[in-house]
Amino acid sequence: MDVIEELLNSLTDDAPVRDIAFGGRFTAVLSRGCGLASALGTPCPRPEALIAGQPLANATGRTAGELAALARSDNLREASLGIAAVNSLLEVDESDCVELNAAEVLADAGTGRKVAVVGHFPFTLRLQELAAELWVLELRPQAGDLPADQAPAVLPDADVVAMSATTLINHTIDELLALCRPDSFKIMLGPTTPLSPVLFDVGFDALSGVRVTNVDGAMHTVRAGASFPYIKTHCSLVTVTR
Repeated sequence: MDVIEELLNSLTDDAPVRDIAFGGRFTAVLSRGCGLASALGTPCPRPEALIAGQPLANATGRTAGELAALARSDNLREASLGIAAVNSLLEVDESDCVELNAAEVLADAGTGRKVAVVGHFPFTLRLQELAAELWVLELRPQAGDLPADQAPAVLPDADVVAMSATTLINHTIDELLALCRPDSFKIMLGPTTPLSPVLFDVGFDALSGVRVTNVDGAMHTVRAGASFPYIKTHCSLVTVTR
């Protein structure tokens, strides 16, 4: 399974890039819509030159499809830009979206069950009170977290798996999905999440992400290096289920 390739192959219609915003925490691409992705990796001193020395300062003439191909890159900054471009191209049926954030979905699905969360999220303290058992896997573990390399010992035993969409950027998603039980409830979450049916095809049951509602506000806060609590004031938090 190659989830990135499945996502890229699903993009049948391209669109011109109207704007790009780089920040210390997020990347945004504006084409058909406004797509966000977490900005992983070492900050780039010249983010306008991410693509093989070709300036991005003037986005005129480029297409989101060109940028989406960067999702394959081993350079985390390039891959972030690629996923943001993917998200900018997705045509999401608003009737499929419910204004519901991932914390609420997990509180319902995880009560009394064994839950694994890939990535540290603010809601894990509440989830700890509800779940029969909770494991948090993190590349940079905080107090109570497990190192990410413990995934093979944890995921096969989890009834519910919540996976950060940054696993698309760092290309760990295929390996992590392979460790999950077929019958486990799997949700991808975070503002990087592509609201694409492709992710249902590869095994997810729910997708919790964002729809940008104020493009100018979102682009400005991304450029300002704002964290997600500020950026989400320009978005709606939505969930799509299988």
